[in-house]
Amino acid sequence: MNYRDKYNLWVNSPEIDDVTKAELKNIIDETELEDRFYKELEFGTGGLRGIIGAGSNRLNIYTVGKATQGFANYLNNKYTSPKVAIAYDSRHMSKEFSEYAARVLAGNGIKVYLYDRLTPTPMLSYAVRELNCQGGIVLTASHNPKEYNGYKVYGDDGCQVTDASANEIITFVNNIESFAQVTVMDIKEAVEKRLVNYIGEEIYTSYIERVKELTIRKELVKNHGK
Repeated sequence: MNYRDKYNLWVNSPEIDDVTKAELKNIIDETELEDRFYKELEFGTGGLRGIIGAGSNRLNIYTVGKATQGFANYLNNKYTSPKVAIAYDSRHMSKEFSEYAARVLAGNGIKVYLYDRLTPTPMLSYAVRELNCQGGIVLTASHNPKEYNGYKVYGDDGCQVTDASANEIITFVNNIESFAQVTVMDIKEAVEKRLVNYIGEEIYTSYIERVKELTIRKELVKNHGK
């Protein structure tokens, strides 16, 4: 299947929303169109990273959904009643992608703890362990340019998944051949069913207290940490 075939699949798919289709139909540069569709955005050992936009080689709710469905299948295959913590940073679309990931996990019966505000990555690692989760997701592109965003996957130890686990997840992700295979629950329904639970002040406060316990020169922080 060439890039034009993939483009036609997207613009004619009932699973793709009208806004995304309009974005694609407005592209007049054939080189850009080819770059958006000449391959699938690859799920690597750390997860996904790519330019935000419509297309199979871009980061959008559909590529995020596919990755999350694969991750959900992996978790449900490995654990009984798995739980996942999700965090996001201040990049464009991080919040939207994090909520969409939560909706996919909920659609697959997985309980989600979703931070209710932008949060640094260490707090995602903390939440995974503190809330006894079997996995974690953080939406961030770290040092990459502003056009990019990323989707990183964590294990039950609060660390990025090992190569062995990543390879298992990649297999499940690659088995998703159609967006019709992605199960998405409405966010309101997910909250009502307590499949999506927002992380609030309690975890923030306990994280800060744990960090304080590790402080060696407490007087320096007290006197100069303003």
